[in-house]
Amino acid sequence: MDEADRIQLAVAECRRLSSSLAIVGHGSKALLGPLKGEDTLSTQSLSGIIDYRPEELVVTAWAGTSLGELTEALAEKRQMLPFDPPRFDAAGTLGGALASGLSGPARPWRGSARDAVLGVEIVNGRGQRLRFGGSVMKNVAGYDVSRLMVGARGVLGVILSASVRVLPMPATEATLAVNCDAREAGRLVRDWARRPLPITATCYFANTLHLRLSGSAASVASARSALGLGESGDPLLWAAVRDHAHPFFADSAGTITRVSLPRGARFEAADALIEWGGCQAWSLDGSIEPPQGAFATTYSPGRQPSTRPEAAAATAKVTTRLKEAFDPSGVLNPGVEV
Repeated sequence: MDEADRIQLAVAECRRLSSSLAIVGHGSKALLGPLKGEDTLSTQSLSGIIDYRPEELVVTAWAGTSLGELTEALAEKRQMLPFDPPRFDAAGTLGGALASGLSGPARPWRGSARDAVLGVEIVNGRGQRLRFGGSVMKNVAGYDVSRLMVGARGVLGVILSASVRVLPMPATEATLAVNCDAREAGRLVRDWARRPLPITATCYFANTLHLRLSGSAASVASARSALGLGESGDPLLWAAVRDHAHPFFADSAGTITRVSLPRGARFEAADALIEWGGCQAWSLDGSIEPPQGAFATTYSPGRQPSTRPEAAAATAKVTTRLKEAFDPSGVLNPGVEV
């Protein structure tokens, strides 16, 4: 019996006993709130790359594969995960990255975790082992169930393995810095969004706007000249922001609010960390009200995240029906809402 069979048997047995399971990988996503299953089911031993086809820009790996291991394997072929998920001291796993739906600084330009998924294999709450999607770029006809698992936090199924697309690494990158206030930073990123620039990350914090350019040496040099920015920034900033290792997160004392903003929205809080070209902001103010069209999610130690405004009734109805279809007995990650 392999590890995938063991997980399937554990879920089926748990359902038979009317019990529940907390699904974990390396346990790096404490920010997302506590898990309340009566027993813990770990995918950590379900590790390794199953298939890697660099020429087709596709990799398939078990859910417990560490993002550090996966990144190193891709780097050998000068390739990378486009959504650059948080690794949290290399403890993050592929399954955890997909289940949480978290993406890194390049998300608006290279796509989200959901955009990268081609197929998954799961065990649902009924104890059934199911496969959705495939392992090539064009593989889905009809409803793309595989992408439902991204951001579902395990409530629809235990991810066993996943196939994701990868991208070539850029030939060169440059990090630049501009001293400005939050209002000027917002104006700059909105202006840059209207221009054909090889931007792959922005981050504003403490009166400094950071910008990353990625591409060929010629395109990066041309963009740098067009922007008229001569001051270089710290390229290590992006990994620190991605993994919440930046000093801003250390000052949060555990409670932090994430504001998801529509493209072009204005959010000019001077004490916030603003990234994704102005589409994502982090604030230490737990009572902050999101602007029109935005959502604020507050994370506090020992609590499930709370989102404002709450999901529309129609959306809640759909998610409830999905949960009933995949896990009618509430075996997987009880108490977790998505």
